[in-house]
Amino acid sequence: MNARILIIEDVPEMAELISIYLQKSGMETEKCESAEIALESLKKKVPDLVVLDLNLPGMSGLEFLQKFRSEYKKTIPVIIVSARDSDEDIITALGYGADEFVTKPFSPHVLAARIEANLRRQIATEAAAEETLKFGPYTLYLNSCVLKRGVEKIPLSTKEYEVLEYIAKNSGQPLSPEKIYNGVWKTQYGDITAVAVYIQRLRKKIEEDPGNPRYIKTMFGMGYRFDFDEGNENKKSI
Repeated sequence: MNARILIIEDVPEMAELISIYLQKSGMETEKCESAEIALESLKKKVPDLVVLDLNLPGMSGLEFLQKFRSEYKKTIPVIIVSARDSDEDIITALGYGADEFVTKPFSPHVLAARIEANLRRQIATEAAAEETLKFGPYTLYLNSCVLKRGVEKIPLSTKEYEVLEYIAKNSGQPLSPEKIYNGVWKTQYGDITAVAVYIQRLRKKIEEDPGNPRYIKTMFGMGYRFDFDEGNENKKSI
């Protein structure tokens, strides 16, 4: 599963153990030994899920959790992994916004499974909250203007997204470069060769074989046509 996991754990051996098992599942990991280091990391890139210890040097795990929930997207799962196992600690952590509380010692296999389950729930929650278009492993979130492959966000420029949304919403129809240009750039005048440039960029990002595209097909003499997977009846949801 493609996802970026932030591990905040001050015991290097424990952080490395968690990281190894998550990487085996195809996830990208970043290890931080303190909440302060983690907050600096968050300024550069926000993860898909956080694994958080409570007993940290400096800022505590609970203090970090409060700050994280107040400043970042509230649907990002946070799993507490801690040796503290009192009812009070668990209730407090869940009350501050943790999604799960795992006590040490724990099974790395079970922790990895819980992380994957939380990521799947996150995807389902986001999809239910807005209109989406799905094709192959991709989901196009129309309200937030985001393309994801599983939980991995595919980086698109504003115009790349607009071209993809336009042709996807008009799937099955041959679209001339002029029509795409008029629909996306909102003008009849301009350099319509830009359409071919953006089509090529999109193919490089979403097609397994850009030279033999599965989704964005060339219709010779007619333009381009976007095709969903055959048999995908639930392409659009609200």
